[in-house]
Amino acid sequence: MKISSVSWGALALALAAGNAAFAQSENNENDDSATAVDEVVVTGMLSQFGVTKSNTPILETARSVSVETEEMFRAKGALTLDDALTYTAGVSGDTYGFATRGDFATVRGLDVPEYRDNIQVLFGFYNNTRSDIYMLEQVEVLKGPASVLYGRGSPGGIVNVVSKIANPEPRRELVVEYGSYDRFQVGADINGPLFGDNSGLSGRVVALYRDSDTQIDYVNDDSMVISPSLTWQPAPSTRFTVLAEFQESESDTAGQFLPLTGTYLESASGEEIEPSTYLGHPDFNKYDTDSVSLTLMGSHELNEIFSVEGTARYKNGMADYSQRWVSFAGAGVPRIDAAGNGLSTWYAGDASSQQLSADVRLRAQFQTGMIRHELLAGVNAQDVQTDSDVGYYFGEVINVFNPVYGPLSEAVKNLKPVDTPPSTTEDLGVYINDQVSIGNLFLNGGVRFDTVESDNGSATQEDDATSFSVGAIYKFDMGLSPYVSYAESFEPVLGVDTVTGDNLKPQEGRQYEAGLKYQPLGTRTYITAAYFDIEQSNLSNPVALPTAPSQQEGVAKITGFELEALTTLGDWYLEGNFSALDTEDPNGVPLSSIPETQASAWAMYQPEAGPLANFRAGFGLRYAGENESNGINPFTGERVQIVNDSYTVADAMIGYRAEGWDFTVNARNLADKEYFATCLARGDCFPGEGRTVVARLAKRF
Repeated sequence: MKISSVSWGALALALAAGNAAFAQSENNENDDSATAVDEVVVTGMLSQFGVTKSNTPILETARSVSVETEEMFRAKGALTLDDALTYTAGVSGDTYGFATRGDFATVRGLDVPEYRDNIQVLFGFYNNTRSDIYMLEQVEVLKGPASVLYGRGSPGGIVNVVSKIANPEPRRELVVEYGSYDRFQVGADINGPLFGDNSGLSGRVVALYRDSDTQIDYVNDDSMVISPSLTWQPAPSTRFTVLAEFQESESDTAGQFLPLTGTYLESASGEEIEPSTYLGHPDFNKYDTDSVSLTLMGSHELNEIFSVEGTARYKNGMADYSQRWVSFAGAGVPRIDAAGNGLSTWYAGDASSQQLSADVRLRAQFQTGMIRHELLAGVNAQDVQTDSDVGYYFGEVINVFNPVYGPLSEAVKNLKPVDTPPSTTEDLGVYINDQVSIGNLFLNGGVRFDTVESDNGSATQEDDATSFSVGAIYKFDMGLSPYVSYAESFEPVLGVDTVTGDNLKPQEGRQYEAGLKYQPLGTRTYITAAYFDIEQSNLSNPVALPTAPSQQEGVAKITGFELEALTTLGDWYLEGNFSALDTEDPNGVPLSSIPETQASAWAMYQPEAGPLANFRAGFGLRYAGENESNGINPFTGERVQIVNDSYTVADAMIGYRAEGWDFTVNARNLADKEYFATCLARGDCFPGEGRTVVARLAKRF
């Protein structure tokens, strides 16, 4: 099925007709004001442009959803989106340690896509800028398959970030930061009504400039972002917002692919590779990105029952990426000799992505007898083109214990990316979802039909998929809410099955989940516990099936338990998270780089009165258990297993507010513990984030 210009025109007209807005009708008969306040204070609030495409409270949602507000991830000292996810149960925020190329969080053991204002924002690898958290209001995680709302995706879930956009609430903030590795950053956030409070027009500009070195020698992390937005609200029932963002970053890659020998394994000489070691070349390496995007968001209440809403985005991104590393030889094969010498791989890449997406929804809220419905019907279309041109050169020796960065050879100077055809993907999805409430019982069911056309320049393929989800949750008067749910996902795979001769089938995922949500009446306490069972099928064949009837007999299984607890007790905010995963890939070994257990705790003291009323302090601990990586030695056929040690790091914060001034000092990895987030059987290690101390001075006026 071809997604034509007619489809895009219909979506654009529907979005324009809907104008814009973000909040559900205030005439919600089931709203509980006390619950709403608790949602704000403790867990953040979901919106129609959030991860569930609904502002149904988390306590009435039969899925695991975690929200980290700007106030909370800032208090914990987060500097990146990865950092903002490290206090979330079931999420590994620093899977590959300290990174500058992007954010590599996993949810329930699996890689997940990143969305922004519920439109996917990143595609492929290393062809775009990463989201800067100063631009974000909050970070949301929907755990488990989400294809019924979003189409193609991972059975692990999705990460959705919420942009700062113009609204009538006045806000004027200037921020200066300085910290470890000469990190200097200045930001501004100016928001409020334009032409008077009665004009219905609000404007906002969020801007950032950063000049920073990093914990890796020669690697910088410089960026400049400006994000203006304009919101028009001609009536309480109608809103329209346009948001632009321009971002440019100049950096290098923090991941140096350090060899196992000298890090995880002892070297022949006993020498160790320092975590800050740079195996690139200062005159060659770079990771420079830029992007421009334009987003429209809107909704309009047609009457007491029907409303229309939608999001549309155009985004264009580019990345110029060059790096040197020590060449790989295969799992279990040493990459360096006894003296620490290894052959260099030189990589030059030029990548880009271009996106045009829209998601338009019709919402109906009505009652039939004792049954109350919130019915959502939507159309989601997306056209994405990615282009990745790469070139390699293998040659020249580098010593990992004493790297020397001499003049570049002519071969390296002449290395250029090889031009290859771009890849295009066109998605069209139609979905319907109904949230039904009967007294204290809430039922949810949805179905989505997707068509995906893929073209990599040499082959084309069309895939159709139908995704289902269903859930039920019951709210007892005591505040306890047990729930169960089932959800599905799919992800197309482009290619031909060499055994059957047919096109490869999409990878499929399904999840069963059961849990409890608890909010004691009259408290600002929220506790959730969940058990889940995920199966991912149509994966590549395991080694044990050399004569399988197709290429896609592989199945991965994941089971796990998660616990999140948040509360405010007097002047104290307390938070605890725990997760345990049991994973198995098609070969029967654990998924690579996924900790079996994780735990975190955060406590913050912020008195509301008395002599310390302007003072606040916080302290947190993050624990990650052992993780494992497995591979097969290409020469001996033997299994190679790398088991990474567990680690615990501490974070701290202290701050003071007075007369519009806000001074904060944050320290992450307070004791500067050295650890590896993961070491891979293929032969490389990724150091974790070292100690960073950042002082932040903000003025609101």
